[in-house]
Amino acid sequence: MPLSEHEQRLLDQIEQALYAEDPKWANAVRTTDPRNHYKRRLIKASIGFVLGVVLLMVGVVTPLTPLGVALGVGGFVVMLATSLWGLSSWKRMNGFAADPAGPAGRPGRRAGRPGFMERMEERWRRRHEER
Repeated sequence: MPLSEHEQRLLDQIEQALYAEDPKWANAVRTTDPRNHYKRRLIKASIGFVLGVVLLMVGVVTPLTPLGVALGVGGFVVMLATSLWGLSSWKRMNGFAADPAGPAGRPGRRAGRPGFMERMEERWRRRHEER
């Protein structure tokens, strides 16, 4: 949904004030690509998965003792946790985390009745049109 002229002017004013207050920080935030963050998380998750495999193998090779069982179970848990962490990072990095149906596609929503955000946006528009 595009911004109204008033909202766009306010956003421009906020952006100019931010640049005037701290231009170094504002430039760093503007040039940072969020995909780099998710790539780093994916690399860390891969390293954690390999560490989990190593722990699992050490647990399997160790004779049947409480330490061997704990290492095997711990390795499996590490593999599972890092797999989920890496998968969530991969989804966000590639843009699959967003719901393609959008807020209107939620089950249980009555047809014809606007949602909470639509009502709030309409109130906001009416309030600024009155001025």
